Amino acid sequence: MSNYQLVLEDGTVFKGTLFGREEEASGDVVFYNGMTGYQEVISDPANAGKIIVMTQPLVGNYGINRDDFETLNPCVHGLIVKEVCDYPSNFRSEESLDSFLKAHHIPGITGIDTRQLINHIRKNGVMKGRMTKARESTDNILESLCRTSENTELVKHVSTIKPYIIPGRGARIVLVDLGMKHGILRELTKRDCHITVVPYDYSYEKLMRLKPEGVMFSNGPGHPNDIPEVLELMKQLLGRIPLFSIGLGHQLFALSLGATIEKLPYGQHGNYPIKTVSTDQAHIVSKSQLYTVDPSSIESTELIVTHVGLNRPTIEGLSHDTYRAFSVQFNPESSPGPEEMSYIFDIFLDRVKQFPRHKEEASHVEK
Repeated sequence: MSNYQLVLEDGTVFKGTLFGREEEASGDVVFYNGMTGYQEVISDPANAGKIIVMTQPLVGNYGINRDDFETLNPCVHGLIVKEVCDYPSNFRSEESLDSFLKAHHIPGITGIDTRQLINHIRKNGVMKGRMTKARESTDNILESLCRTSENTELVKHVSTIKPYIIPGRGARIVLVDLGMKHGILRELTKRDCHITVVPYDYSYEKLMRLKPEGVMFSNGPGHPNDIPEVLELMKQLLGRIPLFSIGLGHQLFALSLGATIEKLPYGQHGNYPIKTVSTDQAHIVSKSQLYTVDPSSIESTELIVTHVGLNRPTIEGLSHDTYRAFSVQFNPESSPGPEEMSYIFDIFLDRVKQFPRHKEEASHVEK
């Protein structure tokens, strides 16, 4: 195992030891505050292009298994841990974290003081970083980071290339894939939905030919302004069909109705407390975001705030009753994290059933 380093764009250097694949990697350095779920975090498309720092000091204890992936091709750029477990112990484990990262060309660094690194990010905000051999010149690395431009095609890389169907006997749902987690599909299939997953750049005309009873926009990576074609699709669908949007889809929903987006100082990745406004009830939810809806921009819209953050007053849920559309910033499917918010999928399907078009079709079938 060779000496490796993480160099941040402000010149701060953290040294450790390589595990995983011996490759250089760059990306936004963010931290994940959950105690478990590293496999889901690494394979979450919303984390595409990021270098993930785990707050849990020992990572890899239960290995890697075939059931907990959120996508088949993990697309994080790197992983930083305090200590990696070389000998996992779990009845489902099929390989170690180290061998998994090697197979997917992802570098990792162990032996770093992750508490110091996370405090640095909290104090100074999210910044770019580069993982490289310890002997590389810091000045050369910083020069390389300065030349690195923002990747505006993250959704293109993680979205499905062509449509596919998961058959069911229930509601016909079209899911626009912006970087969808498999957990969303699991929740919809539990409810026997007939699901058609389509690419992010699918046209309105093609989508409507599928005769959907409801449309979902998934979570995903990057800034919503990077995908104007999805924003235009959402605007065309508003009021014509029930909509439910998650994560990046939530931000697009806000943009489509006149709100604006701002960047969080250091993002929110992991488990965070939120509150349901209508019941004043608190929940712990799973989140992965760098951007949020600007609260001051909501006042000039017809959007209703349904959920708010408790650690930071972020907007976590929005609704537009006239358009039968709503959204949440957090992951109601969890994966990983608490599962108490999965009932939101039931709310969406109830709205689908109550939509006039669905009622007409149901009465026609009865006759």
